[in-house]
Amino acid sequence: MYSFIRLLFMRQNLKYSLPTLLLFGIAALGFTWNSLENDKEKLVMRLMYDALSSIHYEPKDFNDDLSSQVFDFYIKSLDSQKRFLHNSDIKELSEYKLRLDDELRTGSTDFFDESIEIALARFDEAKDRYRRILSTPFDFSSEDFFETDSDKRKYPEDETQMEDFWMKYLKFRVLSRLYDRAESSDSANKIDFNINSVGFEEEERKAREKELEIHNEWFSNMAENDRSDLFGLFINSYTGVFDPHTQYFAPRQKEQFEIELSGQLEGIGASLRQEGEYTEVVTIVTGSACWRQGELEVGDKLLKVAQGSAAPEDIVGMSTTKVVSKVRGKKGTEVRLTVRKKDGSERVISIIRDIVEIEATFARSAMIGEDKGTGYIRLPKFYVDFYKDSNRDCAEDVKNEIIKLKNAGMKNLIFDLRGNGGGSLNAAINIAGLFIDQGPMVQVKTSGQQVKAYNDKEKGTIWDGPLIILVNEGTASASEIVAAALQDYGRAIVVGTSRTFGKGTVQNVLDLDRAAGPFNSGLRPLGALKLTIQKYYRVSGGTTQLEGVQSDIVLPHPYENIPFGEREMEFPLSVDNVSPANYDILSPTNFDEVITNSKNRISLNSEFNKIKSYASWLENQQKKTNTTLDYKGYFEREKSLDAEIETYIDIVKSNHELDINWVDSAYKSDMDSIKVIEYEKWFKSLSKDIYLAEGWRVVNDIEES
Repeated sequence: MYSFIRLLFMRQNLKYSLPTLLLFGIAALGFTWNSLENDKEKLVMRLMYDALSSIHYEPKDFNDDLSSQVFDFYIKSLDSQKRFLHNSDIKELSEYKLRLDDELRTGSTDFFDESIEIALARFDEAKDRYRRILSTPFDFSSEDFFETDSDKRKYPEDETQMEDFWMKYLKFRVLSRLYDRAESSDSANKIDFNINSVGFEEEERKAREKELEIHNEWFSNMAENDRSDLFGLFINSYTGVFDPHTQYFAPRQKEQFEIELSGQLEGIGASLRQEGEYTEVVTIVTGSACWRQGELEVGDKLLKVAQGSAAPEDIVGMSTTKVVSKVRGKKGTEVRLTVRKKDGSERVISIIRDIVEIEATFARSAMIGEDKGTGYIRLPKFYVDFYKDSNRDCAEDVKNEIIKLKNAGMKNLIFDLRGNGGGSLNAAINIAGLFIDQGPMVQVKTSGQQVKAYNDKEKGTIWDGPLIILVNEGTASASEIVAAALQDYGRAIVVGTSRTFGKGTVQNVLDLDRAAGPFNSGLRPLGALKLTIQKYYRVSGGTTQLEGVQSDIVLPHPYENIPFGEREMEFPLSVDNVSPANYDILSPTNFDEVITNSKNRISLNSEFNKIKSYASWLENQQKKTNTTLDYKGYFEREKSLDAEIETYIDIVKSNHELDINWVDSAYKSDMDSIKVIEYEKWFKSLSKDIYLAEGWRVVNDIEES
C-alpha cells in the first residue's frame, strides 16, 4: 500500500494525483483500522504515523531520538514562556520521553492525557496567583531584575520560585504600562507623573487594574481551548520535528492562532497570530490597505487600537479574535494602531481600511533617471489564472511590461522581487525564461525519485540587455527560483540583503476525513495534514533550502543581524546538492568590475554606513534582555533607548531623490484619476528608496554584451 501512496504523490501533477490518493489509496486503511471507529484521536495518530513514515519527503526513523525531540518540542509548545509548569512536572512526564514514537504508532494517548491533567492544574494555580499579586501595590524601589527572554530562564523548581517569577513578571508588566502612559506617543493619552507625584498611587492602581483585566481575558480565552485544540498542539509536536512546514490542522482552527484580514473582508490586510500576550503581524497582504500605507511590518506587535480620533484601547493580552474585531471595519474608515517595532520603539500608524486592491498585486513598471534609460518592474507576488475576472498571468504581465519599457527606449532593467513570497512554479519558470534563450530553470526532487529538470518552454528572450534582480529577506520560494536561475546562468546581478528567505520545499494537503476511509465516517471530522513532499534545487545543483540566494552585491539592512528566514526555524530540512543540470553559462560582460565598484560606493556611502551602525546597535539591544524593575532605573533606561531610536527614524529613506517617471504619456492617459494618484504615490516612495538608488547605479554600470 505504501508504494502505491508514494507513487501517486510522485506524479508530475499533484493536484490530480491527490484526489486519487484520497479516494482509493488510503481508503484501504478503513479495513485495517475498523476497530478504531470509536476513538478519533487514536485514528488520527495512526494516520499521522503512516503519512509521516511513508509520504514525507525526508522520513525519520521512529526511535528514541525522535521521541526525545517530540517530547522537548511538546513541552516548549505547552508552556514556552515557563509560566505554568514546574521542573518537577517535566521530570514526572519524562518517563514517557523515549516512548512517544511507540505511542504514535499504537495510537496511545497516555502521555497526552497526563500532560494535560498537569497543565490544567498549574493553569488554575496561576489564575489564583496573578489575581492575588495584582491586588496590592508594587514596590518599585527594590533592585530586582526580570529576564524577559524565556530561553534564558529555567522552569521554576518549586512554588517559591514560581511565585517569585510571577511577582517579577507582573511588576515588569505594570512598570511597562506606567512608562507607556507617561511617554505615550499619543498625546491625548499622555500624562505627566513620576514615582514621587501625588497622583502616582492612583496611576499605579489603574495600571494594576488594567493588567488584571487583560489577564482575566487572556486566561478566559485560554480556557476556551477544548481537548481537540490541545490535541492538535500535541500532534504538531510530531510534525514539527520533521520540518517547519509539515503541520496538522485540527477540525476546529482557533482564530487567535492566525487570522487573515483579507479577501472579501474589509480591513487592513494583514495576517495576525497570538504570540504570548501579544498579537503579532505575520504577513502583509499584497495590495491591501496596510501594504499601500507602507509602515506596518512583519514582526510588529500590536499594543493599542483606536477608531479614528477616539482614545486608543489597550489590546495587549487580548485574544487575536477580539483584536481582529477591533481592527476590522468599513472601507474608508480610519484605524490607528500603536505598534512596537523590532527595535523596541513604538509608533502610531494610521491606516484607512479598504478591501485588497487586486490591481496593486500585479506587475507594474516605471522609468528611472532623467534620460529615462532604466526600466523598473515590480512584481509583488506570483499569480497564474488566479483572478477569475481578469485571468491574469504574472509571466505574461511581466513580458508586456518589458515590451512597454523597450518601446519607450529602455537601455537596462531592474527587476524587483523584494518581499515576493512566491507562488506558482510554472510562473517562475516562464518568467526566468523571458531573460534566457532556452534551458532548464529549476530542478525538483521527490523522495525516492530521480531529480527532474524543468525547462523554459519558449525559445528566445524578451530582454537580453543589462539586468539586475533586487531581493531581500522576504524574497522566497518561486522568487528564489527566478533569482537563482538568472544568477546561475550569469544573466543578472543579484542585489539586496545577504541572502533571501531560504524556503526550497513543496507542500501538499492530505484530507484525513477521506484518508480514513468509509468505515470510519462516524469519527469525522479528523482534520487535515499539510505535508512536505518535494524539494527545489538550482540548475547549478545547489539548493535554496536554508541557503537562500546569496546576493552578488550585499546592501546594508537594519535587521541584517537579527535571525530571520528558514534557517532560523526549528528542524528545517537540511542543505544538500544534486548534480548540475545541462545548461550553458552565459558570458557576462563586466560583472566583476560592476560588483567591485558597487562595494566601494557602499563602503563610502554615509547613509549605508548609518544603516550598518543601526544594525549593530539593534543586535546589541536584542541581547539586553535582563531588565531592571527599579522605577527610576527603568524609566531612565527606556528614555535613553527612545532617544537612541529617534536618531535612526526613516533610516532606509534616502536624502537624495531618484527621478521616477511614467513609462510614457499614453500609459498615464489610459488610467482613471484614482489610479494616476496611486501610481504617483508609488513613484514618490520609489524616489526615496535607498536600495533602488544603488540598484540604478549598478545596472547603469553594466555593459551590454
